[in-house]
Amino acid sequence: MALAGPPGGAGWTWRPVARDALLARAFHSCTELRGRFYLVGGLPAGGATEPSGDTVVFDPAGGQAVRLGARGGPRRSHHDAAPVGGRWLCVVGGWDGSRRVATVAALDTERGAWEAWSAAPGSRPPAGLSSHTCTRVSDRELRVAGREGGTRTQRRYGSVYTLRLDPGARTYSYKEEGCHTASRSGHSAALLQTPGPRPGHQLLLFGGCNSAEPEVAGHWSHGKLGEEPPAAPRLREQLARLVSTGQGSRQGPRGLRHHSCSVVGPFAVLFGGETLTRARDTICNDLYIYDTRRSPPSWFHFPCADQGLKRVGHRTCLWNDQLYLVGGFGEDGRTPSPQVCILDLFI
Repeated sequence: MALAGPPGGAGWTWRPVARDALLARAFHSCTELRGRFYLVGGLPAGGATEPSGDTVVFDPAGGQAVRLGARGGPRRSHHDAAPVGGRWLCVVGGWDGSRRVATVAALDTERGAWEAWSAAPGSRPPAGLSSHTCTRVSDRELRVAGREGGTRTQRRYGSVYTLRLDPGARTYSYKEEGCHTASRSGHSAALLQTPGPRPGHQLLLFGGCNSAEPEVAGHWSHGKLGEEPPAAPRLREQLARLVSTGQGSRQGPRGLRHHSCSVVGPFAVLFGGETLTRARDTICNDLYIYDTRRSPPSWFHFPCADQGLKRVGHRTCLWNDQLYLVGGFGEDGRTPSPQVCILDLFI
């Protein structure tokens, strides 16, 4: 297990805490709900075009993974998912093996059953979504960002949608927002506070195209947002100490996609992915921290020498003041990792 980071004693690594073949997949979703991680779909190996239709539940406290017996789960990869009402896991869009879809499937975690929700009257769904992002802005509202289209037609810009979910009626409704973004695929999204005496929030998109610049896909003034991110005071303090050892930059990673991104207080923590800037050795193992505590924000880059930590199509999940890494293809871009790791910071 190699230690990564700048000289002088500070560094980081991903420490394995569990291993199970059920977890070996990439381009899946991994969502924390009631202290469990729900892994849905994904690709079982590099080169596969038929996504998995299974759901695996991982208990981070006990380190155990079990396959959910519920039938009718969606076959999806390159999708996203979000918890709703503390009970439902809503899977949005993705690749179903033959086309990009924009439908919503919901797992009722209390009953352990999948439900096919229907589009409400007046819903204006995208033509199809894959490698997009879904970000909770309230308990029943998601902001969806990404390039839409079928397999033959793609818009040359990114679309932003509000997706409203109604668990009581088992319906969903899309509304296209007026703003467009750069055409992005395989990007990440982070809902972060804006600095100042009356902080609002903005939704930032990172990567998924050649640009290194984050892009705003939504803005909410002070008190307008109904979403409280999970508190992680110890990890937040560790990240603050780690960035204090680094050299900040205004420039973020250029051409990064299919990386992971988790918000920890004022920080967005990005890891891995593949870079569009190289023809060979494209899969990455770098840690990037976007620090919004001051304006303008700064990027901090912490490279890694351990080739075994290269990941693409993986996910990170924040739970119990720790950041977990789940799944993804490794250095060869084909072999899925069966490991669950925790981010360890050494300051």
